[in-house]
Amino acid sequence: MFSIGDFARLGRVSVRMLRHYDAIGLLPPAHVDRYTGYRSYQAAQLARLNRVVALKDLGFTLDQVARILDEKLSAEELHGMVRLRRAQLEAQIDADLARLRGVESRLRMIEREGAMRTAEIVVKQVPAVRVAELSAVAASYEPGDIGPVIQPLYDRIMERMEAAGSPFAGPSIAYYLPLGDGTVEVHAAFPVTVASVPGLTMVDLPALAEAATLVHHGPLDTADASIQAMAHWIEDNGYRSRGLSREVYLHCPPDTGQADWVTELQMEIAKA
Repeated sequence: MFSIGDFARLGRVSVRMLRHYDAIGLLPPAHVDRYTGYRSYQAAQLARLNRVVALKDLGFTLDQVARILDEKLSAEELHGMVRLRRAQLEAQIDADLARLRGVESRLRMIEREGAMRTAEIVVKQVPAVRVAELSAVAASYEPGDIGPVIQPLYDRIMERMEAAGSPFAGPSIAYYLPLGDGTVEVHAAFPVTVASVPGLTMVDLPALAEAATLVHHGPLDTADASIQAMAHWIEDNGYRSRGLSREVYLHCPPDTGQADWVTELQMEIAKA
């Protein structure tokens, strides 16, 4: 048997925690000396301690942990719960990182107010293009809502075009249509020259007679500054926008995240 101090070190918990688990009946010691009150534990009790700590870290209350352990879940069932909780935590971390990138982007925009890159904006005609596309609905126009929706669409498009042997006729395109309830219809597309591709929708994107365009370098979740620069230029030059911008992904090298991406933003405009 092991003293409470030794057992705490073996189980990587504190003595105070073991005393608390004993007090609430969650992990009583194997033996308590009736004269000294010293607690002793057996090595076999480490298995229950591991389950207690794992379930507590999953977010269960100690009362819930006790009920779960009373049901005598197998190691495989507990491992499944741990895997599920791990996936939830990873998703939360990803969401927090995306939120942090958004905050950093906003701070950069604040720092650069009054020094927007309006000189780099080019007005030009954008020709019509036939695309094969898929669409889905995102909760909002925020990058954290758009990214997880649009990326799987591109993966599916590429799989279906490769299976059909259909060539790509240009860089990928994204465009967005606002819906009445505040959500956004997200369209992922590739230019094509074929009449159809099984499993994909064929759309003729209309020409833009006049579009303000700006080339953005870097991740799309930092493109807000470029979009706002376009907004300033449009207003300052007596134009109005006609819908959300298109994105043409000119250069998207794999395995670099989006740090080296080059994207042309195209916003249709008309004289105000």
